[in-house]
Amino acid sequence: MNPPLTDRLLRIKSFIFDIDGVLTDGRVLALESGEQPRSFHVRDGYGINRALLMGYRVAIISAQNQVGVRKRLEYLGVKDIFIGSSPDGKLAIYEKYLAENDLDEEEVVFMGDDIPDLEVMQRTAVLGACPADAVDEILATADYVSPYNGGFGAGRDLIEQVMKAQGTWMAWVEK
Repeated sequence: MNPPLTDRLLRIKSFIFDIDGVLTDGRVLALESGEQPRSFHVRDGYGINRALLMGYRVAIISAQNQVGVRKRLEYLGVKDIFIGSSPDGKLAIYEKYLAENDLDEEEVVFMGDDIPDLEVMQRTAVLGACPADAVDEILATADYVSPYNGGFGAGRDLIEQVMKAQGTWMAWVEK
């Protein structure tokens, strides 16, 4: 049995996010050029940037692979970007990321929204989170359900929950 959510939030050192449906609203524009732009919420970006500045790790694991998405993440300071993976390959990337960064599953929170995220979220020790509009199977598995939909602040909400529990949310302002 897992400890209470507050206790679990205190252990988090790394955030891992899916993109579509988590950091975006899941809609894709299909342009004639072949590009498929996504829309990110600026508050999610601010939360990611603040977490990185406070020493947390942030990783992205997503099957989609768009240059614009990579540029947005790099602009925010994210270095651990695993995009273009097959939907079935998320667990392998997740396990490799933990091993290469000497992270215990209890130090990680993973936010996903759809079936390709389920295998990672079902790990016993991982703290699983999702946006309010995630699919039923993810909602049933998640330890934390953000009150916000994907692409509308769910990522920021998760970051705030962890950082507030650890007393680091406003730490950069207080310095």
